[in-house]
Amino acid sequence: MDLTAEDVRVLGCLIEKELTTPEQYPLTTNSLRLACNQKTNREPVVDYSDVDVDQAMLRLRQAGLARTVSSQGMRASKHKHVLGEAWGLDRRAQALLGALLVRGPQTAGELRTRTDRAAGFESLGEVESVLASLAARTPEALVVRLERRPGQKEERWAHLLCGDDIDVSHLDAPRPVRVVASGSSAGAGSGGLTVAELSRRVEALEGRLAGLTARFDALCEQLGVEPDSVTDAAPAG
Repeated sequence: MDLTAEDVRVLGCLIEKELTTPEQYPLTTNSLRLACNQKTNREPVVDYSDVDVDQAMLRLRQAGLARTVSSQGMRASKHKHVLGEAWGLDRRAQALLGALLVRGPQTAGELRTRTDRAAGFESLGEVESVLASLAARTPEALVVRLERRPGQKEERWAHLLCGDDIDVSHLDAPRPVRVVASGSSAGAGSGGLTVAELSRRVEALEGRLAGLTARFDALCEQLGVEPDSVTDAAPAG
């Protein structure tokens, strides 16, 4: 799944507004723009135009994830998502995914709090169970669990709808593998992985190595020793 940042924000707002203000849903382009540009409960804060919203809706319709509806007596066309139909997601799964789309990576506890009105999870275990099911979807996962960063007590979860627009150096496992079409070897590497997938894995490993190197250098600085002197003194093999 390779949606743009605009697509993700629009889709997330459609999910959120259906669950929290159903009396005002579906949304006109103007209402959807205002939802996207909210100053609260949004990360990052954006300033989209009507054109931005309409272009995102066009891409979402082409992807089969949203529709624009109109009828006699309607003053303006209105927009809605169709994730229940497209991906078979229930209310709770939609609530969690929507929160990730509009606010970025979050812990299970944060997601429980922010989806309480829409989903009403009774425990963190229920939240984590739904997240795990979204992460285990085939052929492509919709979310992924991230490693704890220094100073953080809990892992965070992130959506995977923007393709490469995620910091892969913080993933706690290889990115979900995109399935290569049966009988097609174009662009495939070893084990049926595409060249792009192998490249992403290399980038992830390089990111991890860079992080370890930075930590090692910081530790050497605290101890007052040169990094090279430590590596030169290390026993071989």
